[in-house]
Amino acid sequence: QVQLVESGGGLVQAGGSLRLSCAASGRTISSNAMGWFRQAPGKEREFVAAISLTDTTYYAASVRGRFTISRDNVKNTVDLQMNSLKPEDTAVYYCNAARVRRGNWEGVYDSWGQGTQVTVSS
Repeated sequence: QVQLVESGGGLVQAGGSLRLSCAASGRTISSNAMGWFRQAPGKEREFVAAISLTDTTYYAASVRGRFTISRDNVKNTVDLQMNSLKPEDTAVYYCNAARVRRGNWEGVYDSWGQGTQVTVSS
């Protein structure tokens, strides 16, 4: 079973920055497109960003230009640099292997990690 561990969340003021990191068991990160997703209270989990095996990046419109996804196959991590944070970015952030199905990015593995809480105050 794949293990996914997210870290780096916290409380930040609007306009601030945070860097999230995802560690995964085995060769999950070097063998898959990887993505970040988030879930705000009372809302469904949504796609945030993804990076392909060739390091092509994809972003939700709401974060494009502010967030940057990157991978390090040596450290076996996937990071999400978040700048110019807004209160609407407040959510629990999750990573997972990612794929496109019916035009939408989704997580590959059913077992998600515990996520990391990001809270942006206004």
